[in-house]
Amino acid sequence: MTIDNRIGRKVTVTRNGPYMVEGTIPLANQTIESDAEGASREWLEGQPFEVAEVYKLCRCGQSSNKPFCDSTHLKVGFDGTETASRAPYLDQAEVFEGPVMDLTDAQPLCASGRFCDPDGSIWNLIEQTDDPDAQLKVKHQSGHCPSGRLAVWDKASRQPYEPVFEPSIGLVQDPVAGVSGPLWVRGGIAVESADGQTYEIRNRVTLCRCGASNNKPFCDGSHITVGFRDGS
Repeated sequence: MTIDNRIGRKVTVTRNGPYMVEGTIPLANQTIESDAEGASREWLEGQPFEVAEVYKLCRCGQSSNKPFCDSTHLKVGFDGTETASRAPYLDQAEVFEGPVMDLTDAQPLCASGRFCDPDGSIWNLIEQTDDPDAQLKVKHQSGHCPSGRLAVWDKASRQPYEPVFEPSIGLVQDPVAGVSGPLWVRGGIAVESADGQTYEIRNRVTLCRCGASNNKPFCDGSHITVGFRDGS
């Protein structure tokens, strides 16, 4: 699951402050599209924001210039202490075995995108992966999981089925829940902690931007609990 970051793009978690984004990383809204029953189905990308080579994204959730930082974190005394595990993904994940594919699940990384639920939950479908239709469904469900909490693996080769992403950051919008979600960091971008250590570089992670996660800097779905909205 580890990816080499050879292009110099980086997100740095500053101490009790914003995310410092380096490398002219593209930024755009990413909206969860649902079906008639409200189930998450696809992602819809919005128009990109104009960004500089280096820019700062709000982490406390209270900027008046979201998604960008306006230094409100200083006024409100934001506590952005990082509490997330530094362990690699596979050390955190539980394995669910299927006949043809396996599922790994690192529950603390859940960003509540709900792509794992339609058509029968992915935990049930993984047991049916000798059926080609079930294989397609679990690939879709895991591949649309923004945080990478869920990953599906070919049982024979032990290689994951990962979507291909250009390095970019999405601002998750969740109309069904009526909230704005995390930063969806994609394409193997390094995330560096405030103490200078780099988290495992992965194809996709979600970073908290509502300020309420108990797994900082990663999202834990608290944006839904607190009703976070960024004004988009």
